[in-house]
Amino acid sequence: MNTTRYAATAVAAALGVTVLAGCGGSDDESSGDTGTGSKTVTLVSHDSFNASDAVLKAFTKETGYKVKVLKSGDAGAALNQEILTKGSPRGDVFFGVDNTLLSRALDNGLFTPYEAKGLDRVAADAQLDAEQHRVTPVDTGDICVNYDKKYFADKKLDPPKTFDDLLKSEYKNLLVTENAATSSPGLGFLLGTVATYGETGYQDYWKKLKANGVKTVDGWEQAYNEEFSGSAGGRKAKADRPLVVSYASSPPVEVLYADPRPAEAPTGVATGTCFRQTEFAGLLDGARNEAGGKALLDFLISKKFQEDMPLNMFVNPVVNNAELPEVFTKFGATVDKPATVDPEKIAKNREQWVQSWSSLVVK
Repeated sequence: MNTTRYAATAVAAALGVTVLAGCGGSDDESSGDTGTGSKTVTLVSHDSFNASDAVLKAFTKETGYKVKVLKSGDAGAALNQEILTKGSPRGDVFFGVDNTLLSRALDNGLFTPYEAKGLDRVAADAQLDAEQHRVTPVDTGDICVNYDKKYFADKKLDPPKTFDDLLKSEYKNLLVTENAATSSPGLGFLLGTVATYGETGYQDYWKKLKANGVKTVDGWEQAYNEEFSGSAGGRKAKADRPLVVSYASSPPVEVLYADPRPAEAPTGVATGTCFRQTEFAGLLDGARNEAGGKALLDFLISKKFQEDMPLNMFVNPVVNNAELPEVFTKFGATVDKPATVDPEKIAKNREQWVQSWSSLVVK
């Protein structure tokens, strides 16, 4: 899983709340005629795609196309399936490839170029394929260290703000992170250190972080809901780690699903530790409903869909005229300078970086 929708669902589960997913059609629903003139457009995605019924119905009313959502596991698994069926895709549009996997999708020629209407309202730094328009940016999210406010208040200790801070002795044995080889936020955190310290410096950073007592677990749910003392699940589990690698939108989730809602989020974000993820959608090469696919790409960057995303997928809009809900603006963190790594560099070095990280941290 590579975005905060997983976080939202898991936090809600820890609080005993059920999160309902909306879609325009069930995965096993027949799409009817899939040839020219079809009124069904199929969106292939990872399991975390979510949109309100009202918004998908608005798309149908505006265009005449009904959306069928075909969920296909996590982002990596979904992309693998499309690579295997290249040229004869299972749908018309693919959503969910992010900047850590983008080069792989583009190198395999999965998408037909299309410049979506409204792209001029999308932030330039999110348009990683601006020359060819094989993919359209849809959302962004930030992987960051979260902290337990109560712990640091009780200890009269300032929480860390940067990667460098995490090496200080006052934070020894406080941080839990996810395995970069098995977890998307774990990989994002690793990439953040590569961006910050360079390809020759990140290994030394991780040696120091390990010496300072960082704990590594397999995945986000264990780290956040079992090891992190600031989360609802962590409090129930009597967790003892007040620092965790999670998301910038995790604090609003903690507020949204709490009953009663607190006046202040129980967790905060170390904004100098963030790695920016951008998710994209593209028109699949060989799509049988190309016109419907183009209409859907236009809709994904419309103000209506972009404003629907935050409370359904807990990610940020990419268009400059979309408004965030109050729970985001009041309790979320603004990340002005997130770390980034060029997608081609990620594609070229990801395996090597992860292997090196594993030898340093997991051995």
